[in-house]
Amino acid sequence: MFTRKYNYWLFIAPTLILLAVIIVIPFIIGIFYSFTNSNGLTASWIGLKNYRLLLSDDNFLESCWLTILFSLLSVVGINVIGLGFALLVTRSDNYFNRLLRTIFFVPNLIGGILLGFIWQFIFIQIFQAFGESLDWSWLEGWLSTPATGLWGLVILFWWQMSGYIMLIYISFLNNIPKNTIESAELDGANNQQIFWHIKLPQLAPAFTISLFLTLANSFKIYEQNLALTNGGPYRSTELISMNIYNTAFVNYQQGYAQAEGIVLFFFVMLVSFAQLYFSRKRES
Repeated sequence: MFTRKYNYWLFIAPTLILLAVIIVIPFIIGIFYSFTNSNGLTASWIGLKNYRLLLSDDNFLESCWLTILFSLLSVVGINVIGLGFALLVTRSDNYFNRLLRTIFFVPNLIGGILLGFIWQFIFIQIFQAFGESLDWSWLEGWLSTPATGLWGLVILFWWQMSGYIMLIYISFLNNIPKNTIESAELDGANNQQIFWHIKLPQLAPAFTISLFLTLANSFKIYEQNLALTNGGPYRSTELISMNIYNTAFVNYQQGYAQAEGIVLFFFVMLVSFAQLYFSRKRES
């Protein structure tokens, strides 16, 4: 018995050590520095001053609000599009639908920086050209106004994540017993009734997983934000991760940035736990 326990801990020890070195220890150090006025070179203890300043920091609060809005739009849009893709490609198993799965998933394989530059070209060059030729002024200057800049980032994130979420829904749709659907069809149920009364209830665990993943990723987005808008115009698309980066490495207020990061961590943790709790409760 002792040998089995010893082998178990020996087997997982490398992973635990790696997690401790990369995540746990830096997190603890970050908590300590959040109580200092560190600029990266020197640091002195200032207690809760950084956290008190956060409550009156308009830039930080605005970034938080933008991130919450962006996350809500992303979570709803990505899951609706991802589910739509999944329903589309699982109607029948043929070469065309398998090709569509690949096409829908490919954007998820592209790095965030490259995605940002691709969509920057689309919004600035292609949208501008279509707007001028069709006399549609709403297509021009898409990334240069606060009203549309955030939507550009949302569209990019929809395009990147929808294919990934599609795979989760596909796996659950494929696990629905075919004889259940066939029985419903024999009883005269149409496609809409089968979806609402058979497929959708069976997808409850998929919704829990997908909502959690999209929520967590939307709060952490940085590379796409940097490459597409760099927080502009006038910081109207500066999400919280970019705000933390600018505070730490542009303004050299690393202690204050650590406090922002700790607040973000606990906020995301609370939101994620609440989402998981209510999703699990709805499943049961």
